Parts: sequence; C-alpha cells; structure tokens
Amino acid sequence: MVAREQITDLSDGLRVLAPAKINLSLLITGKRPDGFHEIETIMAKVDLFDEVLIQPGQKSGIELVCKGPYWAPQGKENLAYKACDMLLKKSPSRTDIRITLTKNIPAGSGLGSASSDAAATLIGVNKYLGLNLPEPQLAELAAALGSDVAFFLGGPLAFCTGKGEKIKKLTENFNFSALLLLPDVSVSTKKVYANYNHNPTIYQNLSAQINRHLEKNRIDLASKMCANMLETSCFSLYKELFDLKAKVESLGIAPLCLSGSGSAMFCIIEDTEDKTVRENKHKLLEKTGCESIIVSNNGW
Repeated sequence: MVAREQITDLSDGLRVLAPAKINLSLLITGKRPDGFHEIETIMAKVDLFDEVLIQPGQKSGIELVCKGPYWAPQGKENLAYKACDMLLKKSPSRTDIRITLTKNIPAGSGLGSASSDAAATLIGVNKYLGLNLPEPQLAELAAALGSDVAFFLGGPLAFCTGKGEKIKKLTENFNFSALLLLPDVSVSTKKVYANYNHNPTIYQNLSAQINRHLEKNRIDLASKMCANMLETSCFSLYKELFDLKAKVESLGIAPLCLSGSGSAMFCIIEDTEDKTVRENKHKLLEKTGCESIIVSNNGW
C-alpha cells in the first residue's frame, strides 16, 4: 500500500486514519486484585485503517454516523463518541460536531479497532477544536477510555505493560509484511480473559526469551515465537478458530499467530511480491472460505 498521512485537512473539517494493530507477542503476567490481568505485549500498527471524519454538526451536540463493511455501535457506547465527548467538555465554547466513522476493521478481531478509533478521535478533535492538549494529557484521557487506546496515540511499535496502558516505544525499525486472516467470528475479549487459566512457569519462560530478544533489538526473533498466552482460552471458547488454524497450517501456511484475544490471525511474510503469497491467499479462500489481506507495518 502507498503510505498515507494520518491527518488530512478538508475544506469543512478533517479526516483522521485509525490503524489496526497486531500483537507480535502477548504474555499474561498474572491477575491483579481488581480482577484485571497484567500483560506484556509487543504491539505494531499496520496499514489497515478505519477513517474518522470530523465536520461541523447539523444537530445539537455529537452526531455519530457509522458506515463501511463492518459493524460499530452508533450511540454513546461507541468509544469514538466517548472520546469526542471528553474533549467537548474541555472546550471553552459549545460546539456541535458530526463524526462519520468508516469501519474497515472488524470488531472482535483482536486488531484494536475501537481503541484506535478512540485515539484517532482524540487526536482529530483536539486539533479541530484548537485545544492544543499535550500528548500526556491525551494519554490520561486515553487510559480512561480503554487499555489499548494510549498505544494508538504514539507508536508505531511499542512494548506495552500494565493493562496495556503503560507504553514503552520501541525505536528499532522492524519492517515487516503479514498475511492477515479475517475470520467471520467476533470474539469477546471479556470472555477470553474470564476463561483464561494462568501458568506462571510458561509466562516466566516466554518473558525471559522475549526480553533477551528485545535487549538485542531483535524484534523479528520475538515475533517468530508466536507467543500469545490467550490462544488456548480463545480456542477453547471458539472451536471454529482452532479448526481454522489447524486447516491453514495443514496447507503449509505457518506459523500462524493469534492477534490479541482473537479472532484475527497472521503470518509474517518475507516478500509481498512473492508468487507464493498470492497463491496462499487464493488457497486460503478456496480451502477455508476465510478472507485474508496483505498488510505491512505502519510508519506512524
């Protein structure tokens, strides 16, 4: 894909791109007293985007319109709506805003679509209203919206801890492409975490290996581990995903990694121009009925 800028100024507003992410690794460190799980994850933005269009409103307050191939909540429960509302409360003058959200990233896929939409809305509305809130202040708002939201304010590659809101930017370049599978399955992150059984030994072993790779700036080696400690929980709840992975790997397309809590899976590839990649895309659709796309790491 051709590199695109995140923000485009328009005659009556602006458009902000909201990129998807994949988890190159995802470890669970344990459960906190408040019931949330602590994680360690390497997250990378990819060049698959939702779009957030911000324009003057025709109705009082916030008007949210959702369109595109994938579903999103239309009302106040949408994170983009909540993000806009947070910033309107900080605006010195009453402003009516229309947000048009084009959904190209499926919900319940582990690609962070709602979190990215929220971050893009924070970035866009902050500029649109001329609030000039600094990034640390936006990060506070992001953390209140959701664990992954803060990551999407920066990036494009980071090591995230806590609930995902503690961000350590990785400055080492890791240029990659991936064959991204988009199963027609919406996964409940809440259910996957509730179903998760922690194994401290597995965590300690994986964490030690990944940290050694990070110390040497070998993100490529960390990604090749395909370490996602939510996979067992996800696959026990969604057997169709377990079956899909087994079928895909039987076709010789491996290793296949789960992103986040699922349902999306990906395979890092060396060369997007390789005829084998195109053949694998066709084979996937023919043999499994699962759509796939080729994505690359995002530049911002």
